[in-house]
Amino acid sequence: MSEKTYPDPVITLESEQYWQACNDGMLLLKRCTDCGETHFYPRAICPHCFSDKTEWYESIGKGRIYSYSVTRRAEVPFAIAYVTLEEGVTMLSNIVDADLDALEIEQAVEVTFQESEGGQSLPMFRPVDAA
Repeated sequence: MSEKTYPDPVITLESEQYWQACNDGMLLLKRCTDCGETHFYPRAICPHCFSDKTEWYESIGKGRIYSYSVTRRAEVPFAIAYVTLEEGVTMLSNIVDADLDALEIEQAVEVTFQESEGGQSLPMFRPVDAA
């Protein structure tokens, strides 16, 4: 069985710093300095109050699976999930390095990075051992 491959993301002026941070092994989020809300996906204007006063900050990279789906009919079975980060935002991503039969809602996960077909690092999540 071959390994799962991931397409390259579309990198825009608004998301360029986010993707560069991923290449450096960091997951960045945006926070509005007017209303204090964190938001994801990166954008220049706060989706909560429409302010343009936003700043980047590094996520601790930990969260919980909100919902997931396992695709078994693909050449390489895989799981996608909504992960709610400790910072409060929810991301759609892949779950990797996991037993697909053991995934659970509310399972603790942490960020890890996998390369796209073109070499861009992509944030994904893996289960945190409960040891």
